[in-house]
Amino acid sequence: MDIASFLIQTLDPLQYGLLLFLVASGLTLVFGIMGIINLAHGSFYMVGAYLAWSLAATTGNLATAILLAIPLTVVIGMALERLLFRQLYTRDHLYQVLLTYGLILVFEELRSLLWGDDVHGVPVPELLKASIPLTDTLSYPVYRLAISGVCLLLALALYLLIQRTRLGMMIRAGASNRDMVQSLGIDIKMLYTLVFAMGIALAAFAGMINAPLSSVFPNMGSQVLIICFVVVVIGGIGSVKGAMAASLLIGLAETFGQVFVPEVAGMIVYVLMAIVLVWRPEGLFGRKA
Repeated sequence: MDIASFLIQTLDPLQYGLLLFLVASGLTLVFGIMGIINLAHGSFYMVGAYLAWSLAATTGNLATAILLAIPLTVVIGMALERLLFRQLYTRDHLYQVLLTYGLILVFEELRSLLWGDDVHGVPVPELLKASIPLTDTLSYPVYRLAISGVCLLLALALYLLIQRTRLGMMIRAGASNRDMVQSLGIDIKMLYTLVFAMGIALAAFAGMINAPLSSVFPNMGSQVLIICFVVVVIGGIGSVKGAMAASLLIGLAETFGQVFVPEVAGMIVYVLMAIVLVWRPEGLFGRKA
């Protein structure tokens, strides 16, 4: 493998890992802070992709479509938290699984009614259609680099929000002891609404920016959901730093596994998860019980 091929094989899993982090970070925040097992999290990734496709077709611009779609997903997230998820905080996890699985079916039926069952493509914005030549025959798309840059900026913003702001302090406190936070006069219900909406928006945004690369198709959320739970388990429940580390590990493991050991590439991620669970049951950056 020459240097150019190795560079492409490295950039692709990093871009995939960073995109996976956007989806998984929202899942680990909701799971770790609110205690909600949200099986419908992947559906919001799908909703984001379909909104990007439909709004881009209407406006003729993907950036405009994303700017319009993000507030919609935030409103959807806040409405669902207040109407449905708020009733589950004191319930057994079985109720959460049943409700969120039902939401998957609801979202899939709504998707079929609103947008149909065909596979759709979203064009790459004109400004980002170019490729960077690496050799005479190999090049790397600028759009993939742009996605990686946006994901890194969002990861930095999320880190600063959680570690350096008053809201982040309340989020961390709520993850540790929600009763204590509530006794201090903090509106824990509003805090949970914001956290849930943020998690939904991150998943939807990942679907929006990845739509030109993966196309838009039915059940696309189910594929990303399973790998996101693997990220949460490896990184540690509630740890954004762990979600980043696990996402990059999975991206590299999947890509280089397909290159060097394609016969067992499909199970490498799950073997990695098993190793981490044996070594650190709480995950790489999870809190010990």
